[in-house]
Amino acid sequence: MSKKKILIFDDDTIILEVVTIIFEEGGYEVEISETSHDIIHKVSQFQPDIILMDNWIPNIGGVEATKLLKSHEEFKKIPVIYITANNDISSLAASAQADDYIAKPFNLDDLEEKVAKHVK
Repeated sequence: MSKKKILIFDDDTIILEVVTIIFEEGGYEVEISETSHDIIHKVSQFQPDIILMDNWIPNIGGVEATKLLKSHEEFKKIPVIYITANNDISSLAASAQADDYIAKPFNLDDLEEKVAKHVK
């Protein structure tokens, strides 16, 4: 059985390092990006099973990047979990068309549960 793939967009290198370690130890293949402007290229290259998307990511931001992804027929079914420290996370995630969301700072167990729920 091939490993499930997770693509993480976040400009916080500490979060990227920690989350990468956690998911690699959990058996996932992990790819990271600190920018979101080339999301379509990255997704088509890596073919992830799920995406974690930060709100405050350089170039076009999490909302626009997620909308761009969801507007593509080929990629719109890939689950996106929106991650942000904003108070209005539920409305941001909804406007981005994300499949789920989790607030920063997050509990790693909660994040793993959310990812597992969307990756079948």
